[in-house]
Amino acid sequence: MTGDLKAALVGWDQAARRQPGGLLILASPVAGLEALSRAVAQQLPQPPQGAGLLWLSKGVTQRADGSFAWPSDLVGGALATWPMGALSGPSFAQEVAQGLPVALSLASHDMDWARQAARTLHGGSMRVYATDDLVGVQLGGAIKNVLAIAAGVADQLALGANARAALITRGLAEAARLGAAMGAQAETFIGPSTLGDLVLTCTGDLSRNRRVGMALGSGLGLRQSVASLGHVAEGVLTAPVIQALGAELDVELPITEAVCAVLAGHLSAAEALTRLLSREAADESSV
Repeated sequence: MTGDLKAALVGWDQAARRQPGGLLILASPVAGLEALSRAVAQQLPQPPQGAGLLWLSKGVTQRADGSFAWPSDLVGGALATWPMGALSGPSFAQEVAQGLPVALSLASHDMDWARQAARTLHGGSMRVYATDDLVGVQLGGAIKNVLAIAAGVADQLALGANARAALITRGLAEAARLGAAMGAQAETFIGPSTLGDLVLTCTGDLSRNRRVGMALGSGLGLRQSVASLGHVAEGVLTAPVIQALGAELDVELPITEAVCAVLAGHLSAAEALTRLLSREAADESSV
C-alpha cells in the first residue's frame, strides 16, 4: 500500500503485464476525477494488453459553457484508449472492506467488455451484473445522493417510516422520468445502481448525504452541515446540476428542487416540506 500515485500506477502496470485482464479502479469524488484521470494518462497513456478501467465516482458536474459532464466524460477525455466503465450500486465502503455481501452494476458502452470485467470481479460475497446502460447507471448513482439529503431532512423532522417510504418511491419516479428523457433503459432504475443504492443511501446510518440532510433538518446552515460531516457529500454539489439538467430536458423534479432550495438557503427544511406536501393531487403516472 502506498500514498504515492506514480508508484501505485507503476506497480499496477507491472502486475497487469504479468497477468492480462487486470482492472484499474479509480475511487475519487467527482470533483477530483478529471485531474486523477489526467495523472493516470501521463503515466499510462495506453492500457496494458487485456486491461481496463473502472470508476466508482457518483455524480455529475456542469462546465462553464453549460454542458453536463458525467464521470464517463471526465475519464474518457483523458483515457479514451482504455476499455472503461462504471462500477456502481449499494456499497458502503466500510461493509465492502469487511467482506460483507454486495450486489453491483458494471456499466459500459461495450457490453462484451462489461461482461468480461464483471466476471473478473464477481465471486465470493460480491455479485456483479453487467449492463450497457451507462447513461442510466450514472444517473442513478448521481440522483440518489440528492434524494438521500431529502431523506435525512425527513428523518430529522421525525416524519416517520411512511414518509421515508413515500420519499424513496417518488424519488425513484423522479429518477426514472429524467432517465427516460435521457434515453436510459427503464429496467436500470429497478436495479442495484438506482433502486438499490437509493434505498441504502436514504436509510443507512453510514450515508454521508443522509447525514447532511439530518443536519439541515436540525436547523444548521449548509456550511455547518458539511463541516460537521468531515467528508465529501456528493449530493450537495450534484443537486443544482441535476436541477439544471431537468430544466433543460423539461422534466419536473420536485424533490430535487426542494433540496436545492434548502441548500441555497431559500427555504428552511420545514418550509420545503410544506411546499412538497401542498402540491396538487396527480395521477401516479404523472409527476
